[in-house]
Amino acid sequence: MFRTILAATAAVALASPVLAADFQSIPSDKPVADTMDALVAAVEGAGATVFARVDHAEGAASVDMELPAAQLLIFGNPQLGTRAMQDDLRAGVMLPLRVLVYDDEGQTQVLWPEMDDMFDDLTIPDDADYVEKMKGALQTLTGKAVE
Repeated sequence: MFRTILAATAAVALASPVLAADFQSIPSDKPVADTMDALVAAVEGAGATVFARVDHAEGAASVDMELPAAQLLIFGNPQLGTRAMQDDLRAGVMLPLRVLVYDDEGQTQVLWPEMDDMFDDLTIPDDADYVEKMKGALQTLTGKAVE
């Protein structure tokens, strides 16, 4: 049952078109799992909601395949995300936010979509206060994850 839920969650997460965006990343001196634990703690400590934590390597192992350590966190603040979706409901394809923590040849990386690009094809202004808040939250939370 857990593997079915994990696979379904991973499929939904991977189907999102945030891939059209540019990305920001920062390295972490901690292993993937420890960095992700710190990110989860930072997100929850900020009062945001963790919707899912997807372990891509575990998903791969469940079908006898291999991936380096890679975990995706799907999280958000409905007070901000709802405002974006009120301006353009299509923002719901990009929200909630996602951060990938992965092993890049022995170096843990924390990666997320660039907020300035994320809503480019939507009727959401780049300078909307909620976009700025999301951008600031991503910077702060990912920074805490690598401390």
